[in-house]
Amino acid sequence: MSDKQNLTSNGLSYKQAGVDIDAGNALVEAIKPAVRSTRRPGTDGEIGGFGGLFDLKAAGFVDPVLVAANDGVGTKLKIAIDTGNHATIGQDLVAMCVNDIIVQGAEPLFFLDYFAIGKLDVEQGIAIVTGIAQGCRLAGCALIGGETAEMPGIYSGKDYDLAGFAVGAAERGTLLPRPNIAAGDILVAIGSSGVHSNGYSLVRKIVSLSGLDWTANAPFAPRTPLSEALLTPTHVYVKPLLAAIRAGIAIKALAHITGGGFIDNIPRMLPDHLAAHVDLNAVTVPKVFGWLSRVGGIDQSEMLRTFNCGVGMLVAIAPEDTVKLVDHLNAAGEIASIVGRLTERTGESVTFQGTLAL
Repeated sequence: MSDKQNLTSNGLSYKQAGVDIDAGNALVEAIKPAVRSTRRPGTDGEIGGFGGLFDLKAAGFVDPVLVAANDGVGTKLKIAIDTGNHATIGQDLVAMCVNDIIVQGAEPLFFLDYFAIGKLDVEQGIAIVTGIAQGCRLAGCALIGGETAEMPGIYSGKDYDLAGFAVGAAERGTLLPRPNIAAGDILVAIGSSGVHSNGYSLVRKIVSLSGLDWTANAPFAPRTPLSEALLTPTHVYVKPLLAAIRAGIAIKALAHITGGGFIDNIPRMLPDHLAAHVDLNAVTVPKVFGWLSRVGGIDQSEMLRTFNCGVGMLVAIAPEDTVKLVDHLNAAGEIASIVGRLTERTGESVTFQGTLAL
């Protein structure tokens, strides 16, 4: 009997090989309400086709430049996987992408996700995509498609991975940073919600050193389980910053403080002849960073190049517009404060004074 005949008589199916098409279809149907909740001008908010559509004209653009970004969540996923708490990890995925788009002065328009797993659990998938939809609503962008890949043999146990892809637009000539950025401009920090989605390989190492279980009360957040505190989702800065720009507040440049912390991200918004001088005494540092620093024995310089240390976004703006910006952001519920200024560069692109309140 031939090998082909043996396979036929055995009646093997794709499901027996570890891939459940029916589960994938069930997930698509289950998440459609969440996807529809992200509908905005330019899209119909439906999924299920071979590609997602977006109409720039219907979104109100005349001469747009497109801005694209992609990112993942990193090893923060391991906390979600180990604890079975997947409710907010989708917001992290969206935030990491759309915050990079608003940094260019662009409006995020639509988002696509990639969810890869060894064996699909429909309820888990619903929780993850519901979080993605929440992130999209916070950013005002539409979830127009995605891919769920069930790959036994690549992912084992409960492991999975997420990737996100966002596209935004700005009218030609309005992108950031602006060419008039100059020495003397003020740096305004917008507070973070916590660790966001960077440095979690170090975070998990510190948790291991602490001897604490994920269910233990977080030392820096009483009455909150450690896992829940560390899964606090990445803040989405899109709407308050877009509103400020549309209100005529002349933001000159933005820096999203992600992997690489202050040291690597602030220079990305600066021309070569300028440096940023940051007063660390003026930075409001959430308690989680003090705990991480103490338990891990991490010095200030390493904290500044690994974590956001309480600053999720940094704004460069002219002195005469600073009060207007800070008032606008605080009225929108953000925590905004002046933390430095731009100077002519004579050495390092970022310099510091003072000490973080760790």
